[in-house]
Amino acid sequence: MTVYIALLRAVNVAGTALPMTELKAICETLGFTDVKTYIQSGNVLFRSDETEAKVAEKLDEALGGKLGKKPGVMVRSTREMEAIAENAPFPHAQPNFLLVHFLPEKAPNDALDKMVAPDGEEAVVAGREIYVHYPVGSGKSKLKLPALKPGTSRNLNTVRKLAEMARAMEG
Repeated sequence: MTVYIALLRAVNVAGTALPMTELKAICETLGFTDVKTYIQSGNVLFRSDETEAKVAEKLDEALGGKLGKKPGVMVRSTREMEAIAENAPFPHAQPNFLLVHFLPEKAPNDALDKMVAPDGEEAVVAGREIYVHYPVGSGKSKLKLPALKPGTSRNLNTVRKLAEMARAMEG
């Protein structure tokens, strides 16, 4: 069985509340096994025999039923999450100031063309991820980057922890 990491978009922000115990129960109802959540921002790890696309679709559909609208679910394998953590650019950046924006599909070639970075933000596109270094922190940043809209972000510390948890599940 494949170990997957699912990252939920727009959960436990802007009034969309989903306790992690409910997220775990929903995953188990879908037939996922060894379900584990990590912090309150919509991170869940599990095993499934189904494809990445199928588990993302099933989980998004089930969450849509629970929340009233589909939040958006980005799914990555253990190997992908490890590579995302290992290949992070901006080695000078503090890990909590480097966010990985996970996208549902490969970023368009022009993803960074409309970027407005008034606080010195730097961005690198890598397939289905966009890494952004926020020198003043993401909370204070005035960055405008439309390509990030369909995705969800996690800081590098969280990405590393999820990769570590997934690797431990692999045994």
